[in-house]
Amino acid sequence: MYPEELIAPMRADLTAAGITETRSASEVEDFVKSKAGTTLVVINSVCGCAAANARPAVKMALQHSKLPDHKITAFAGNDVEAVNKARSLMAPFPPSSPSIALFKDGNLVHMIERHHIEGRAADMIADNLTQAFDEHC
Repeated sequence: MYPEELIAPMRADLTAAGITETRSASEVEDFVKSKAGTTLVVINSVCGCAAANARPAVKMALQHSKLPDHKITAFAGNDVEAVNKARSLMAPFPPSSPSIALFKDGNLVHMIERHHIEGRAADMIADNLTQAFDEHC
């Protein structure tokens, strides 16, 4: 587990953008499986590609005209229960952090894994997300 004071600004980076933080499996389950519509799930991380690529990309994508109905995040390494639940719902994709998934009516419809984030510019990742929003939201 990372010290909470270390990751607090990284958590706030997404929650300030209107993304709901989840820390338990039941919270993730509630958003993804129990709520109708689309849910964006962001697995946040301390790594450089989360700071330089994933979080900025998500924030850029949230400026788009079409958005998911729900937006949640969980922090890898700290929100273990929530992250494990989210990852189980992202199967057959292997666990990765950071990662970004879009669910529609409880079904995974779009996935961006760490290897799609590393080495790619945030605006490219944001474009990928907005295309998914246009298609599924």
